[in-house]
Amino acid sequence: MPDNTVHYLTPQGYQELQEKLHHLRTVRRQEIAERLHLAMSEGGDLAENAEYEDAKNEQAFLEGEIMRLEDILSTAEIIEDNAPKDSVSLGNRVTLREVGVKDTEVYHLVGPAEANPRVGRISHQSPLGQALMGKQVGERVVVKAPDGEIEFEVLAID
Repeated sequence: MPDNTVHYLTPQGYQELQEKLHHLRTVRRQEIAERLHLAMSEGGDLAENAEYEDAKNEQAFLEGEIMRLEDILSTAEIIEDNAPKDSVSLGNRVTLREVGVKDTEVYHLVGPAEANPRVGRISHQSPLGQALMGKQVGERVVVKAPDGEIEFEVLAID
């Protein structure tokens, strides 16, 4: 069910979600339809056919994912790469250093729909993302983590 929330996406994230939706509609739907057809052609009582039940469950999940992606794309607002660099805002890449640690970390602030911390894309709604919003180079932010508070210094905004 659409929730009419604005979904912030980078141009790349928008394109990736469009491609994923296309794949689900064309390739995955066909694969599941073939599984259902095969399971039904085996005969017997469909209520006792595990392959049929599994394929029906996968079909339901797929249709839910298609609806979710359609909703995100229909309410998407594209984050432009020309965001101001004087303070952290949605779309910026931010270089941080945890206080007391030598290594730096770079995060790209994106909307929740395309957040993936493993590749450095964090949601502006995450604890770190919220703490960074509006900060300037040289400022420090404190983030509450399960192991306690972590303090970061903003080194660069790109």
